[in-house]
Amino acid sequence: MCGRYVIAKATSDLLPSLLDGLPPLRDDYNVAPTTAVPVVRERHDGRELVEARWGLTPSWYPDLKKRPQPINARIESVATSGMFRRPFASRRCIVPALGYYEWTVTDSGKQPHFIHEPDGALAMAGVMSAWPDPSKEEDDPDRWVLSMAIITRDAHVAPGEVHDRMPACLTPDSFDDWLGDHLGPDELLALLERDSHEIAHDLVQHEVTRDANNVRNNGAYLIDPLA
Repeated sequence: MCGRYVIAKATSDLLPSLLDGLPPLRDDYNVAPTTAVPVVRERHDGRELVEARWGLTPSWYPDLKKRPQPINARIESVATSGMFRRPFASRRCIVPALGYYEWTVTDSGKQPHFIHEPDGALAMAGVMSAWPDPSKEEDDPDRWVLSMAIITRDAHVAPGEVHDRMPACLTPDSFDDWLGDHLGPDELLALLERDSHEIAHDLVQHEVTRDANNVRNNGAYLIDPLA
């Protein structure tokens, strides 16, 4: 996954078992890293939609500008990596998306493709972190800066794959298990491997306008198939 995806109001209707009763999503047809994006997490025995910065900032980082702030976490190491081990164990989330972009290199330049599930939306698996801003008081509700990374897997299980990595996605039957705290790391990895493999086989892709290459461009036309 190269690092660009699509959010749309329609995503709420396409993921009713995840987003029903939560605030509507906004349209953003060119979501880029460092953007604050909507994610679903389990909080106080219920789901909530919160904004999290795309690019994980661990709670132990000394400041918000320290690099790297990875936008992706590999399924092969997310449970054991020093960067992701604690978020994977206790701060998992679901990142709703209408689809995502990948690129191929052609003689005339980089060609974007839009990858999505026909008549559906994607529930991408993510991990979160909460970074405490030392410039704010401990009781300040804005003290904690939320951030997230999307878990990725080998894309060669997807027919007609464009890139060698893809987001790991969840089926509706697994939303509660992924967001809950009753499964161990091995069970969570098995769930994610099974679900993402199943969803990968339903994905389709088409070439779209090269306007998608520039993060300043936005609008629904970005995902229209090229004539």
